[in-house]
Amino acid sequence: MSAMKIKKGDLVKVIAGKDKDKEGKVMVVDAKNGKLIVEGVNMMTKHTKPSAANQQGGIVTTEAPIDASNVMLVVDGKATRVGFKMEGDKKVRFAKSTGKVID
Repeated sequence: MSAMKIKKGDLVKVIAGKDKDKEGKVMVVDAKNGKLIVEGVNMMTKHTKPSAANQQGGIVTTEAPIDASNVMLVVDGKATRVGFKMEGDKKVRFAKSTGKVID
């Protein structure tokens, strides 16, 4: 698999699936499986039993992983593809729509 184009902390927009057009910040990146966890996107409910850590128990909603191919990076309020280029001796990401260096 090639380099992961999205990093932790990036703002992304969902382009496919039940949460299409939602935006959120990337919380976790799993490069090995090509999955991301984005806050407020792909929410799932889980029924938990009462335990020492969680006295109450009940229904908990959390984010589930979403495939990296279903999101696009948002730069200046606009979703864009991401490319890589060499700037001096450093490899940097850039927005394909504007050519602006991201990091």
